[in-house]
Amino acid sequence: MLGTRFNLLEIPDGTIHTSLTEEERLSIRGVACRTRIDRQFIDALPKLEIVASYGVGYDAVDAVYARSKNIVVTNTPDVLNEEVADLTLGLLLSVVREIPRANAFVREGLWKVSDYPLSRLTLRNRRVGIYGMGRIGRCIARRIEAFGLPVAYFSRLPAEGVAYDYFPSLLELAHAVDVLIAIVPGNASTVKTVNAAVLSALGPEGVFINVGRGTVVDEDALIGALRTGTIAAAGLDVLADEPMVSEDLLALENLTILPHIGSASVATRTAMADLLARNLIAWFQDGAAITPVT
Repeated sequence: MLGTRFNLLEIPDGTIHTSLTEEERLSIRGVACRTRIDRQFIDALPKLEIVASYGVGYDAVDAVYARSKNIVVTNTPDVLNEEVADLTLGLLLSVVREIPRANAFVREGLWKVSDYPLSRLTLRNRRVGIYGMGRIGRCIARRIEAFGLPVAYFSRLPAEGVAYDYFPSLLELAHAVDVLIAIVPGNASTVKTVNAAVLSALGPEGVFINVGRGTVVDEDALIGALRTGTIAAAGLDVLADEPMVSEDLLALENLTILPHIGSASVATRTAMADLLARNLIAWFQDGAAITPVT
């Protein structure tokens, strides 16, 4: 889509100053990206008008600095909501019913010798808390309701048009539930907000799921909580330093880790790419982006 309308220059990650000539840098008015766009990158392109980011989260883009330079930043919301919500429930079920471990049990030939042990955990009679009641949070909540489970939530402000129980702090929410699902963006206000106190409040039958950003969790506190039985189990689709995974995390049998695949289907990633391209086309054609971040 972009190649039929624009002259494209590919910039390898982290090489803005070395991979382009000065003439090329002065000619660039738009950027399509799925990597970090910091002040140095923005300053290297003095005629930049728009940064179109691939993904609903745009924490890798210095949007505040871009705004100060009158540069529009766009993301790709909504088209991935249902896919991420599907993955979230799949991860929750995998954690509680030990699906990856049961699959390995069969593949290793152990079923020929004995039945798989009963799973210690269940979704029955649980109460689910959602940390972040945005677009994806609402999609997750609807699925949780379909499982016959009550939903409560914490977010910066009560969500309009939502009847779920609202708690004014994350710690209070954690005390009231035994499953906590984090689906908040990574920024200064959310860093390590899922800490030792929050995990302890979930209790020894507690389950933690993170499909937001890895920085939301104090990973050392999570490792400690899983080791000591402070909580029962956890599932992560995101890590603080992904794709690097610490050996301490990998050693935990009550932890399921996925490689950040929340929206990673061909259909959804294609829809995201389409929206990214349409944002750039709309900006240069009509002077207004479709999904600018605010």
